[in-house]
Amino acid sequence: MLIVHHLENSRSQRILWLLEELELDYEIRHYSRDPVSLLAPEALRKIHPLGKSPLLEDDGQVLAESGAIIEYLADRYGRGRLWPTEDGAQRQQVRYWLHYAEGSLMPPLLLRLVFDQVRKAPAPWLVRPVIRGVDARVSQSFISPQLALHLDYLESHLAGSEWFAGGSMTAADIQMSFPLEAAAARGALDGKRHPRLQTFLERIHQRPAWQRALQRGGAYAYA
Repeated sequence: MLIVHHLENSRSQRILWLLEELELDYEIRHYSRDPVSLLAPEALRKIHPLGKSPLLEDDGQVLAESGAIIEYLADRYGRGRLWPTEDGAQRQQVRYWLHYAEGSLMPPLLLRLVFDQVRKAPAPWLVRPVIRGVDARVSQSFISPQLALHLDYLESHLAGSEWFAGGSMTAADIQMSFPLEAAAARGALDGKRHPRLQTFLERIHQRPAWQRALQRGGAYAYA
């Protein structure tokens, strides 16, 4: 039995979506974030030393990292669905987006989240102007331009196809879903500037497998 160690409001939601797309049987073990720090609970460290989610158990082994889990599931259980079996352009595209999502798109989103938390955190009134100034400078000089660069790139890419790796949905779209949902939730994705990205999110949210995953995983907040 496949076991997903599922942390609320996390990347593990897309693992549930993949499992539903592949129509596989699996068990969910739910974990809640600390209400103050929003960090994962210590219980996850009993499964993997880093204590992160998602984690997948299968045949006595524990797999970590969203991209690695998605590739493993699609390659082992997909039977050609969502992961091209033949070497070629589409297979390379799927692999590219699998790495791009976390390696290139998530870092500026994570920085935006960190600086938002720093700006909102309690601080002496003398320090607050300094914090706001640093936040504004980093946002204007790096975070916002980087997010615009990546989202414009993705919007342009989808001009040639509804999906990231060709004419049909693949594991690449599942991997790309989380950073795009996070960008939309944080106001970085402009529906007028990025209509194709907005349509992509609407399309995946209408999929029965995505909706089943949401029902099993529970309420999901991206921001």
